[in-house]
Amino acid sequence: MTISLPIRDWGFPVGDFFLAAGPCSAESAEQVLRTARALCGVGISVFRAGAWKPRTHPGSFEGAGEQALEWLVRARDETGLPLGVEVASAEHVELCLKHRIDLVWVGARTTPNPFSVQAVADALRGTDMPILVKNPISPDLGLWLGAIERLANAGLRRIGAVHRGFSASHPILYRYAPMWRIPIELKRRLPDIPLVCDPSHISGRRDLIWSISQEALDLLFDGLMVEVHEDPSRALSDGEQQLAPDAFRSLVGRLQPKSETIEDDGLMARIKALRLEVDALDEHLVGILGKRMEVVRRLGKLKRRHGISALQPDRWREIVASRVAAGTEAGLSDAFVLQVFQSVHEEAIRQQETILENDC
Repeated sequence: MTISLPIRDWGFPVGDFFLAAGPCSAESAEQVLRTARALCGVGISVFRAGAWKPRTHPGSFEGAGEQALEWLVRARDETGLPLGVEVASAEHVELCLKHRIDLVWVGARTTPNPFSVQAVADALRGTDMPILVKNPISPDLGLWLGAIERLANAGLRRIGAVHRGFSASHPILYRYAPMWRIPIELKRRLPDIPLVCDPSHISGRRDLIWSISQEALDLLFDGLMVEVHEDPSRALSDGEQQLAPDAFRSLVGRLQPKSETIEDDGLMARIKALRLEVDALDEHLVGILGKRMEVVRRLGKLKRRHGISALQPDRWREIVASRVAAGTEAGLSDAFVLQVFQSVHEEAIRQQETILENDC
């Protein structure tokens, strides 16, 4: 089943890629208008701004509500830029429809709540409103897919996904961990879903926005959603991750979109030859893993017979140390080798536990 139309068929101006830009929050009529004016001529598809801001602590700026929509409409009347606003309830949707907002999105705090997403879907039923769905803050692909499915079931056909990063359990360079494998898996499961990256939230810092934006384009994302404020130092929310208009123009000028193929038969033939090498190596790798698990199952039977636990902490520490060291010699990163062998170890434990269950 087709979930969504291609983003180039949504009715917005799209150059090399879809581009939504604007302040985190609509703070005043003057701020909205000045920012919109500064973004004219940059080639953006949608002027985005928050009217309702879900904040962690009460007392923080939580948006100007319907008044913000009025400011945005004035900016559209002057600049002609289509408008995008975050919604979290049926009431928000109804107000956006009343003010003829051109696009809405579901935020990361709303996506994991099926009741809220269903309320938004029901309020949009019978409309042709374009809608973007940000990933939940937790790295849960199921919640992201479920939110998209609810909107598709309501008859919407201009649905896109926004990758804005995930919470991490340990300190990292970014505000939210990119975890690119999750949006890539979303695209594998829903190949027709437009995929947009929000580098502002992933980065949390304006100096990292370009690298995340370029990486998204390298991974064939359909577009970007970037926070731009006329004066980030005075922003009422997330000022440190918003770009000034001049910096945004520079960012757009530096980005280099990528394509999946190229009209160069010689180059494509070389790529195909290398892919065949990769395929052969992968086939060998899968065979090796299968043989490893055969040994693991024999090991599990032996442990079962003598009352020994499937998990051996000392042995696991030994495996990690030796495999990471071997990976370093092979030019692999420690994090990659650890991730691979964590997955292998989890499967080995599962294989041994399966033996125990079958023997009971």
